[in-house]
Amino acid sequence: MKVEVWSDFVCPFCYIGKRRLENALEQFPHKDQVEVEFKSFQLDPNTPAYTEKHIYEALAAKYGSTIEQMEEMNKGLIQQAAEVGLTYNYDDMKPTNTFDAHRLTKFAKTVGKEAELTEKLLHAYFTESKNVGDIDTLADIAATVGIEKEKALEVLNDKSAYSQDVKADESMARQIGVTGVPFFVINNKYAISGAQPLETFAGALQKVWDEENPKPMFEDLSSENGAVCTDDSCAVPDRKE
Repeated sequence: MKVEVWSDFVCPFCYIGKRRLENALEQFPHKDQVEVEFKSFQLDPNTPAYTEKHIYEALAAKYGSTIEQMEEMNKGLIQQAAEVGLTYNYDDMKPTNTFDAHRLTKFAKTVGKEAELTEKLLHAYFTESKNVGDIDTLADIAATVGIEKEKALEVLNDKSAYSQDVKADESMARQIGVTGVPFFVINNKYAISGAQPLETFAGALQKVWDEENPKPMFEDLSSENGAVCTDDSCAVPDRKE
């Protein structure tokens, strides 16, 4: 089974949704047969690099609201994060552009580090208040998952490296009608939009598994010595003395 996840590193519900999916997988008896692949999606490609603007100030400007309203709105969001074991540090969060972070993740995929780096980037942004739009910061984060910092810097400084991979994910998202993230696609057949409750993910995983692995219609109660005819022959069981 394959689960594709479109998300952005500055999307608060993406981290929550990721954790809820992971918690559902922990309860799923066939979790070892599930592959999770992360897809790039920028909520706002035009977001500038970190400008030292406070997160609430940036959000208020974006949504035409007040800083106080943004602070109040995010209280519930912080609580939702806490319920799945995440700490959101909004007071020091650094809003920034995530294109380079997505490029780095695409490189990480080529060396089997995609999942680890995705988790580290989300944690860096929401919990550690790091600027995930800064190249040196990104290289340092890459080093924590076993990617050589110099190699990460080489990729990040080449603005064309893995750019098409990121854009391909975003193009695919448009084709299948993704307008917001997180967005989950299971076996290219079922979609889950948003950070749904754990029960929704668990139910979806089980539903797809049951469809892909149907059980026999009947329970076979036959004895070992039953006579059977096929198109090729008839097998007559030995008589017991």
